Amino acid sequence: MADVLNHRLISERYFFPRDGSFVAPFWVDCGDAKLACSYHEIDPAAKTLIHFHGNGEIVDDWQGDFVSLIQQMGCNVFLAELRGYGQSTGEPQLGKMVDDVVATVAALSRPANELIFFGRSVGSIFAIQAAAQFPQAAGLILESGVADVLERLLLRVEPSELGVTAAEFEAEVDCKLNHQRKMAAFPGPVMVLHTQNDGLVDVSHGQRLYDWAVGEKKIKIFPQGNHNDIMYVNAREYFSLIAEFIAKV
Repeated sequence: MADVLNHRLISERYFFPRDGSFVAPFWVDCGDAKLACSYHEIDPAAKTLIHFHGNGEIVDDWQGDFVSLIQQMGCNVFLAELRGYGQSTGEPQLGKMVDDVVATVAALSRPANELIFFGRSVGSIFAIQAAAQFPQAAGLILESGVADVLERLLLRVEPSELGVTAAEFEAEVDCKLNHQRKMAAFPGPVMVLHTQNDGLVDVSHGQRLYDWAVGEKKIKIFPQGNHNDIMYVNAREYFSLIAEFIAKV
């Protein structure tokens, strides 16, 4: 039962890893897996944005312009990789990926109040976990994020296929992936970015994440763009909002 979130069917149906390669990864040792992250430092005294990418994406996709733009805001950038993605070893097992968050954040050896967590799409699962584990963090940004993980998983798997009842599966997801509870555990500033037309993760997820935040918070529902082009279609305002958020924290 404890391993149900690591079941191979969730791994096969919910995650879409790709291979990738870049020079000099920042390796994070998670015991049974090593994560090929990427760290871009402009000033050791500056805050660091830790970015958790979406499903079907890898760290390589975010090097370049994204890093440069965040650095122009005066922030270091740490691109967190997931097990089984890019150059990382291991398999994309959900329970273990959630557990990897602490090792990923701790690998930077930075005080929590100097960190800003950023989660896009499925990466919101890990950014929210980071915020709950490191509640003194400077801030949390969620883009096209997932509020109800159980809802998303049930689109791809049936509990009976995993060898558990619906009630048992719901209890396990609630124990490890209750985003309402985790958001309530984070007192810092939160910004939610979503599009009204998100055809993959409905805009109601973004609204719930915003509603659950307990500290200073902001939400922007873009009228243009979809799940995978929200940043490109709304680039000017998207990065302006991030810059304002970083300046305040």
